[in-house]
Amino acid sequence: MKSGIETRNLLDLTHTIAKPLFENTQYPWEVLDKIGSFIMQTGITLPKEEYDQIAENIWIAKTAVIAPSAFLTGPLIICDHAEIRHCAFLRGNVIVGANAVVGNSTEVKNSVLFDKVQAPHFNYVGDSVYGYKSHTGAGVIASNLKSDKSHVTLTIDGEKIDTGRKKFGAVIGDYVEVGCNSVLNPGTIVGRNSMVYPVSRVRGFVPENSIFKAQGAIVEKFFPDVD
Repeated sequence: MKSGIETRNLLDLTHTIAKPLFENTQYPWEVLDKIGSFIMQTGITLPKEEYDQIAENIWIAKTAVIAPSAFLTGPLIICDHAEIRHCAFLRGNVIVGANAVVGNSTEVKNSVLFDKVQAPHFNYVGDSVYGYKSHTGAGVIASNLKSDKSHVTLTIDGEKIDTGRKKFGAVIGDYVEVGCNSVLNPGTIVGRNSMVYPVSRVRGFVPENSIFKAQGAIVEKFFPDVD
């Protein structure tokens, strides 16, 4: 089961401009300290006919749609046809993938959103990675700091893994659906094609092709093929 939390089993790297950032990682959270420097190195290489640099360390695709009320802080890359909606708050060290949506009053910091991610309403995304075509319902929170400020750890098959990080929100794999008003506790990992019921409190690892139900029950679910 430990392999289920590895980058290669959670994320399709062909669906993010940040592919080079993830390629040599075993676990996705290894990129969290490197997002800002990657953005600054990548931003200066982006084609000027496709991206505008609107401020220091902020690059936005010309096809992206940015609401006038959105607040943007660098380092930041917003990719092709992404949509940043009313009162969204991008706090820096953020990559928003192609055709992704960061919605009304959603706050994102130190995170990578793969292509076609949707975080459309009142979400908090802190120190997190959201995979291709993943979707979070209204009010979903990726909590990124334990109350005692200790390192975030994971327990997989009885083995405790210290991430070495005080701030680590969630990794949700490709095609994941998280229901409205759910809280992803620090260090939550949700495998590909899985679902989380609304108003859930999720902790630890939810395997791929699963449904996280009430009271934390996890049932296996085989999803139809997706493209």
